[in-house]
Amino acid sequence: MERDVMQQLYAWKERPNRKPLIIRGARQVGKTWLMMAFARQAYEKWVYVNFEEEEVLRHVFEQDFDIPRILEALSLRFHTEIDRHTLLLFDEIQAAPRGITSLKYFCEKAPTQPVIAAGSLLGLSMHGGDSFPVGKVDFLSLQPMTFMEFLHAAGQGRLAKLITDAGWGAMVYVKDRLIQLLRTYYYVGGMPEAVKAYCDGLGYEEVRRIQANILMTYENDFSKHAPASEVPRIKMVWHSITSQLSKENRKYIYGVLRQGARAREFEVAVEWLQDAGLVYKVNRTKSGEMPLSAFEDFGSFKLFMLDVGLMCAMNKIPSDAILLGNDIFSTYRGAMTEQYVCQQLMREADFIYYWSADNSRGEIDFLIQKDNRIIPIEVKAEENLKAKSLSAFVARYPSLHAVRLSMSDYREQDWMTNVPLYAACVALR
Repeated sequence: MERDVMQQLYAWKERPNRKPLIIRGARQVGKTWLMMAFARQAYEKWVYVNFEEEEVLRHVFEQDFDIPRILEALSLRFHTEIDRHTLLLFDEIQAAPRGITSLKYFCEKAPTQPVIAAGSLLGLSMHGGDSFPVGKVDFLSLQPMTFMEFLHAAGQGRLAKLITDAGWGAMVYVKDRLIQLLRTYYYVGGMPEAVKAYCDGLGYEEVRRIQANILMTYENDFSKHAPASEVPRIKMVWHSITSQLSKENRKYIYGVLRQGARAREFEVAVEWLQDAGLVYKVNRTKSGEMPLSAFEDFGSFKLFMLDVGLMCAMNKIPSDAILLGNDIFSTYRGAMTEQYVCQQLMREADFIYYWSADNSRGEIDFLIQKDNRIIPIEVKAEENLKAKSLSAFVARYPSLHAVRLSMSDYREQDWMTNVPLYAACVALR
């Protein structure tokens, strides 16, 4: 497999003021694989410590933060000499008391020692009161595999290159193939284990079994880590995401969860899911002007899942419904298409919002801030090319150039560019 963030790891290695690096991400997005793949490619020597498995080493930071003593303990445990050229990999670091705090002292007392730590976002946000090393660590966020990464893993690197090179003329000849692969991605999603099962030819049933296990792991985390009083509300929010996105107005409405429900009852549940890295929260902005954050409406938002494949699995949508596009899939087509687009944009945008008029007449699916540009984006699940809200929004902000994502071919207009959904990764260029 190839992960785009590997380039960021090489950039981190060469940085003269490099700090210990924390790789953040939800469970099972591939943090361990990424660390190990980078170690094998970029270093001659490395030491890997999984603090959930190494019960003795779990307590190595409790005595003090004497770096020579810690390195000596690691050297003895793994029967190898550790010097400044040895990459230290600390996996599940939240399982080691004061493990996260230790990174501050690696930064200050051993700045040439390369250290990469990883842990689930949930674990890192609940690390037992450790002092977080603010300003003493670098961060890298890891999310599920994008459609481009999926294409590479599936042996479709030439198609991926065609998309990233914006080869629109040649793309029309392979459009049907790209659409079929996109539908496959809707089902398989970007969780690395599910992608590997698909690429190894193990079949859609095995993909779904893996996805079901991942979902079960997440729900077990609800009961294990969340306050007992919040668990029922967390589950209600978690299981409502698809139905909320399937509404004509995709704004998250607490009243859908339970009659008379109010924000104050469920705000902690939403925040908990965010901290765990299991949902993306896209807030409304009231304006199309720079900066979008100045016009943010924190009370209105859309909620997306971590991964489109997990969304399919949660709703038990059969593979033929998606791959063949039958009537069952039509009920969820809009929600899953917007979920897919959100995942791709999260990797490309600096800030991501949506816009709606105060009178609720008109909505822009996504409003992106990237560099010094504002880009309004409308998402169409098929080839419906009507864009009344989009054209009205650009008329209101004539300096903007809009993007419509649909199954239609690439075309440019004075005020808008239509980009095929399978090329969503290049929509912000």
